Amino acid sequence: MDINIQNKKIELIQWLSTLNDESIIEKIMKLRENEKADWWDEISKEEKESIKNGLKDAASGNMESHSNVRKLYDKWL
Repeated sequence: MDINIQNKKIELIQWLSTLNDESIIEKIMKLRENEKADWWDEISKEEKESIKNGLKDAASGNMESHSNVRKLYDKWL
């Protein structure tokens, strides 16, 4: 994980630990609740179908090994 993100998290934790404004705390709690939305409900129909097809392929053993996939996509990785 990016060190800058880790530093921001620590800064937020420190800030929250000293926060006494209940209205800000409530806003943060509402933001957290909104973030709990299921990602499945947020993706498109096409993305859902693609995932379902991938799961069917995996269940039927229609897969490539990790090493073969790495060779195929090596130039992008």
